[in-house]
Amino acid sequence: MTDFKAIDRSWTLFLDRDGVINHETVGDYITAWKDFRFYEGVKEALKIFASRFGRIIIITNQRGVSKGLMTEDDLLDIHTNMVEAITAAGGRIDGIYYCLDMHNDSPNRKPNPGMGYMAKRDFPEIDFAKTLMIGNTMGDMQFGKNIGAQTIFIPSNRPAPGLPDPYTDAVYPSLIAVAEDMAGM
Repeated sequence: MTDFKAIDRSWTLFLDRDGVINHETVGDYITAWKDFRFYEGVKEALKIFASRFGRIIIITNQRGVSKGLMTEDDLLDIHTNMVEAITAAGGRIDGIYYCLDMHNDSPNRKPNPGMGYMAKRDFPEIDFAKTLMIGNTMGDMQFGKNIGAQTIFIPSNRPAPGLPDPYTDAVYPSLIAVAEDMAGM
């Protein structure tokens, strides 16, 4: 696992959304802002991360739009409100990349690296060798390894992989636990 002392403003943090930032129901979708609930400590964690990382990017699969469960405008409303709440708490999100594609073979659907490449196109200073990916699925972990990132698994609603694992560098109980460990080093 990356030594947190090595992380500075030249690093990028990639975050999954559902199950990391907000409560998720496995097999269901957050389709409106009224259903979005931050995990405890997430806004505080993002404030800590904002002081450490040069870029903070959300990478999220959102096939609920393609399934007709919500519109893209609904998704954008969720993201706008989420970013406003994070910013009001002293945190920051520099970009949000989402994949609406239904099929797993889409180059942009995690675990495929397309959304990471989109972020690098928009933020050319991103160095994948100085990237940390935090997620709650093995697809998130595989995405991280596919771009060359270090990975942290949060078992919010899925069992954590046993370590050592080829895709997972560390397991933490929550985003705030990662941030507190990073801040307290």
